[in-house]
Amino acid sequence: MISAMFKQVDIQAAMSNPIGQIGSDWMLVTSGSVSKFNMMTASWGAAGFMWNKPVVFVFIRTNRYTFEFMENNPSFTVSFFNADKKKILSFCGSHSGRDVDKASACGLTAFQTPCGSVAFEESKLYFECRKMYAQQMQASSFIDKEALDKWYSKDPMHKMYVAEILGAYSAH
Repeated sequence: MISAMFKQVDIQAAMSNPIGQIGSDWMLVTSGSVSKFNMMTASWGAAGFMWNKPVVFVFIRTNRYTFEFMENNPSFTVSFFNADKKKILSFCGSHSGRDVDKASACGLTAFQTPCGSVAFEESKLYFECRKMYAQQMQASSFIDKEALDKWYSKDPMHKMYVAEILGAYSAH
């Protein structure tokens, strides 16, 4: 069920500036059900067109609490917020859901999406996504060893998820 605060919009129009939306504005990746979910801030990812479908690529480190939810659920959301909500994204990116209820701490109002995922009333836009492909990143696959050394010398590798964007929903 779509929240009354949101209307379905054209996917392509909604993701008109993925580099800015993901890399600068950041996104909140959320997986689970309204009764049990977790979210994390991501500034790495991509959006595009693959297998004749609009898709997002999200990357989750295997030690993140959100990883458990991503592995155990067929769908997830990516949510975007207005600039005045950047503190929420900072908090969600620097605290673990294992230790704190991030939604409560940030005053976020969770609701169930049409596919049973979770989005937030406070977002300006969210994509409902269905996982299509996942692969664990491997050190042996890096061509650019500088990137490997810089981003993975201490932290575990990410797992990449490719997901179809089933719908885009904008606050109105």
